Amino acid sequence: MPLSSVSTASMALAVEVYLTHSQAVTPLIHKHASGIVHGMLASSLAVTPFAIMARPVAGVRNSSIIVTLPGSPKGAKENLEALLKLLPHACQQAAGADSRMLHSGGTQKLEKDAGVSASTTANLTQHHHHHHHRARGHGHGHGHGGHAGPRAHTKPEDRPVSNDPSAGPTKRYRESPYPMVAVEDALTTISNNTPEPVIIKAPVDENLVGCVLAEDVTARESVPAFRASIVDGYAIIASDHIMVPTTKGNFPVVAVSHAEPGEVPKLRPGEIVRITTGAPLPHGATSVVMVEDTVLRSMTDDGQEEKEVEILTADIEPGENVREVGSDVQAGDVVMRKGEGITAVGGELGLLASVGTQAVQVYKKPVIGVLSTGDEITPHDRSGELRLGEVRDTNRPTLLTAIRGSGFEAVDLGIVSDKPGALGETLRDAMRRVDVIVTSGGVSMGELDLLKPTIERQLAGTIHFGRVSMKPGKPTTFATVPFKSNTGDREQKVIFSLPGNPASAVVTYHLFVLPSLHRMAGITPVGLPKVQVVLDQDVRCDTKRSEYHRVVVAAKADGMLHAFSTGGQRSSRIGSFKGANGLLCLPTTQAQVRKGEMCAALMMGPVLPG
Repeated sequence: MPLSSVSTASMALAVEVYLTHSQAVTPLIHKHASGIVHGMLASSLAVTPFAIMARPVAGVRNSSIIVTLPGSPKGAKENLEALLKLLPHACQQAAGADSRMLHSGGTQKLEKDAGVSASTTANLTQHHHHHHHRARGHGHGHGHGGHAGPRAHTKPEDRPVSNDPSAGPTKRYRESPYPMVAVEDALTTISNNTPEPVIIKAPVDENLVGCVLAEDVTARESVPAFRASIVDGYAIIASDHIMVPTTKGNFPVVAVSHAEPGEVPKLRPGEIVRITTGAPLPHGATSVVMVEDTVLRSMTDDGQEEKEVEILTADIEPGENVREVGSDVQAGDVVMRKGEGITAVGGELGLLASVGTQAVQVYKKPVIGVLSTGDEITPHDRSGELRLGEVRDTNRPTLLTAIRGSGFEAVDLGIVSDKPGALGETLRDAMRRVDVIVTSGGVSMGELDLLKPTIERQLAGTIHFGRVSMKPGKPTTFATVPFKSNTGDREQKVIFSLPGNPASAVVTYHLFVLPSLHRMAGITPVGLPKVQVVLDQDVRCDTKRSEYHRVVVAAKADGMLHAFSTGGQRSSRIGSFKGANGLLCLPTTQAQVRKGEMCAALMMGPVLPG
């Protein structure tokens, strides 16, 4: 609401509230904002000398700005008019935005974004402070003590900046201010601006699958921890010594050793102990005879147990069929190296468990939030017919599925309205819950495409690129946003703003988002694996932009990987992904790739049988 439209009565009410609490405000302030106080006083002094009697208070408590106003409605209006355009910038700083990032465009950009200028402030104060002008510098430049300050090497007008939503459609750009970058340059930029992996301590359980070790792991225990039988049979004393009887003949069965905790019997020459696979050998036993090399000769009186067994061979050697202590893993051995991953099929979890490892240092897997933007977007599962202009949300469930299929946790952030302010609030809330935000839609040139303006103007973020020379996916945007966590730590949050067309969103997820997630999780190599495939049909190429053509890749009888197109490749056609497990990387150096020729492909899924 414009300030001029606020009634005198409502302004007076607001002032009375401030006046009631103004004396109690000062103890609540964590950081005083003397600049705001000076600006309010200067504004009032330009109207009346009696402003020197005012006692405004301004500052920050937690992440909120507190300002007290004069008791006069007219004075309150004047003070607010002096502050209103500057408060968004102050709120960004109070919320923990990186000051260096906020001021990266210089004061001219800040003034332009806020709709103010230095001359505006000067006009308010020049008749009070004109005598200060002579004190500025003595041939020593702008710095203190004669030292030159930082100097930008680019002009503000040369730096890309998004549309200003408040300016209206008549002032929006007719061409994107963001330069078109090559795919390889975009990938390099993402790599350089993806946060380093965070190391956490995690218990050894099924939740470890998909994690990468951040340190070597040594065995706490030997495996096996005792001498164990590797077959079902009979423990016996076998030796070449003349005093030890042969292993061939009839032997009494004096005990049983099962693969369960408990006491093990002691064996003497001429006796045997029935033993099961994995059970500890009795004290004194040297070997195990397989049950296949024996015959039962007698049973106990109740017929429930073996009494005497004949061993049919004299060739049993010491150590035969015995797994010695530490024969698999010795205590202190390095069982896994830093950088190795825990897979669902590789047995790594079992190895860690077998040597007594209870917790390991791993790289934290990022949590990814997914949201769709646009008032025309409706949930895909909403019942009833669509109204004219409505579109079912296919991108959000598709991206959530792709992220989870890649082994990461995905958070559904819902659908956000195109109304100014709604997107910024949603993104701020999401950054408290997730490490990476993936959006779809709102990155083109319309006045309701709010992603870029919101990131730059409301979140003080940096858009590293806003267009990519590729097909599909040209409007893909990558940004980082400074953020202060609940613990007060400064972090960089990553935002990928993907195009709204379904095929574009999926292609750019696999091409750009996945490598960043891999890097944050410590996974190497990053991104989709690349293979060479034989084309089963002619495919036309775009000689101006890199194109990623959806294909089905199958292994055929000739031992080669073959690829065939999924059909029409229009960016809005999600059906082009039905059955696709690969992205054909078409060259820009030729008009087409012919049937039978080789071409590179990125594998999104397992190779199909031919």
